[in-house]
Amino acid sequence: MKKLNSLTLLLALSAIVFLPTSSLAQNSTQAATKKFGTLLNMLDRLYVDSVDMDELVEVAITKMLEELDPHSIYLSEEDLREANEPLDGSFEGVGVQFNIFKDTIMVVSPITGGPSERLGIRAGDRIVQVEEEYVAGVGVTNKDVIRLLKGPKGSLVKVFIKRDGERDLLEFNIERDKIPIFSVMAAHMIDDEIGYIKVSRFAKTTLEELRSALEELNSKGMQDLILDLQGNGGGMLRTAINMSDEFLTDDKLIVYTEGRAFPREDTFTSYEGLFESGRLVILMDGGSASASEIVAGAVQDWDRGLIVGRRSFGKGLVQRPINLGDGSAIRMTVQKYYTPAGRCIQKSYEEGVEAYRLEKYERFESGELLSIDSLDLPDSLKYYSRIKNRTVYGGGGIIPDVFVPIDTTSNSESFRILLRKGLMSRYALEFVDNNRTSIESDYPTEDDFVAHFSVSESEIEKFKVWAESQGTEESPIVISEEDWTVSGDAIILRLKAFMGRDVYDQSTFYRIIGGLNESLQEAVKILKDGTFEKSNLAHRTFK
Repeated sequence: MKKLNSLTLLLALSAIVFLPTSSLAQNSTQAATKKFGTLLNMLDRLYVDSVDMDELVEVAITKMLEELDPHSIYLSEEDLREANEPLDGSFEGVGVQFNIFKDTIMVVSPITGGPSERLGIRAGDRIVQVEEEYVAGVGVTNKDVIRLLKGPKGSLVKVFIKRDGERDLLEFNIERDKIPIFSVMAAHMIDDEIGYIKVSRFAKTTLEELRSALEELNSKGMQDLILDLQGNGGGMLRTAINMSDEFLTDDKLIVYTEGRAFPREDTFTSYEGLFESGRLVILMDGGSASASEIVAGAVQDWDRGLIVGRRSFGKGLVQRPINLGDGSAIRMTVQKYYTPAGRCIQKSYEEGVEAYRLEKYERFESGELLSIDSLDLPDSLKYYSRIKNRTVYGGGGIIPDVFVPIDTTSNSESFRILLRKGLMSRYALEFVDNNRTSIESDYPTEDDFVAHFSVSESEIEKFKVWAESQGTEESPIVISEEDWTVSGDAIILRLKAFMGRDVYDQSTFYRIIGGLNESLQEAVKILKDGTFEKSNLAHRTFK
């Protein structure tokens, strides 16, 4: 990896810190820079052992940024490239979703429109050789697969595939291409009127995907929308603004930002969105952060829809990327963002980075995930929505309009072990590998599978035996009858969801697993039992 030398670092940092500022602050910065340079020089010349100056400088940058806030970070050239791929909405490679299955690279599915799909590579194919390197039965890892298959657009890679029913290996010369990373993981109708969209990140391509999903669901008669932002850690500020614009009318403030070196900047709606008048529910939890909170905050502050679930993460800081000249960069916090009601929802980081990261566990220990009453909400955090003057809260995330406690009714020790070890997804992959042809024949469409497929009793017993066989003497796995009584239905539903994903698409998983999504079930109930109409919203004014 290419590194910064100490002189390059000093010049790069000087270019950053010598922005227009007061002469007093400039003199202070110059003194600090000189001090740091003197230290590096002395270490290089006098320290008792040899010193890797480049590595030392990177550690210094990382620790320095940690002293500022938890979201100002240093990214090496490689880290930066990996971090940007989800935001860019694409990477360059052969275009397959894969799994390491029985020490072989199995194609779970070719990515739609990618080079592998165009060449006829299928789900269930096993990649046993890449160029001259054998990759079957040699302990191949995910990193090995990425190293071998990712590469610049236009470059060629030769793979040899073992396919069921074919005696000889199949040879494919794949021309690598840009491969989309989808943000909209699922978009389907829950019933004749309620649509559901799951968004996993806010990337450059997210708005295009969202609009396509909205157009499709609108054509199917969607009247109400459940937008699932659970676990969505955010992404690009501009994408969050544009997504909010899909739901808000007229010239409405979406968000404003300001920082010490940046004056307040207001951003308003600017175009006619595709879902400005239907009933809207947004699902959130402790993993919903940043851009997710911008969308939810705008919708909540304008009384446009209901926020359902649990308190969001609480990230109200805006980062700006600053390149350091060698391919590495820092993402520096330069502004805070505020919702239309004036809320900054950034949670405290005064106790340091480690305490900040552990705060999510404190929510569990305090009982907040089971009851919103355990959360201290002083009057100082009160704000009021823009139209209906409802009470909303700042400081530490978006507080939902309708709290949904985490569901523990299907929780058991066996279930936790199966989840932690990924045994349900592994068994589903093996089941599909052995039964793909018959499943596709019996259930030719995703709708057929969702409506009619069930995991047989004999298959359930096979799964129990197989799962217990995956234990060790030091860490045995025993699925007791008591645990199965508690968790059996949830395990079976997850097995079906994973099987559906492996045969059809990622979206199939979300269609099926919705039965275990307590916030989604509550949202459907709210839309059906009159709760939405009683919530003192202004959604009828959004026409």
